[in-house]
Amino acid sequence: MVDKMKTPTASSYHVFINHRGVDTKRSVAGLLYDRLVQLNLRPFLDNRTMEPGDKLYDIINSAVLGCEVGIAIFSPRYCESFYCLHELTLMVESRKKLIPIFCDVKPSSLRLQDNLTNSTETMARFNKALQEAKDTVGLSFDSQSGNWSDLLTRTADIVVKSLNHGRGL
Repeated sequence: MVDKMKTPTASSYHVFINHRGVDTKRSVAGLLYDRLVQLNLRPFLDNRTMEPGDKLYDIINSAVLGCEVGIAIFSPRYCESFYCLHELTLMVESRKKLIPIFCDVKPSSLRLQDNLTNSTETMARFNKALQEAKDTVGLSFDSQSGNWSDLLTRTADIVVKSLNHGRGL
């Protein structure tokens, strides 16, 4: 018998954590996921939430659209990833509360890199979403000298406040 209660449905996540895995999966993204779980929240982080056989786009798109808050962890190689930009664009276009974290990167240095495989329309959507994220007040963090505990606590506090505000609490 299949245990259907094993994992939440994609639309039942409080928070979607958007990140560039090669830069942040084992650091900021993973630690933040753990902190949010400790607070009894349901975060979505691809490598912690998805299972073999899951349809990548279906699960991720559903999780983004179903979440209440999106956290975008920007890092030096973030803009090289189609998936990162797709998720960010989906969060922005669906008007999710967006919390940017600029990890080892300044907002002004984030630029799209057109590899000529994306349509002009896709690049325009990505650029608009990236610009909106850069124009949103976020948290800046230097992974070499920053206080990890402070970053995780501040981010978690902002998420909880955003969730409570969205519920009128």
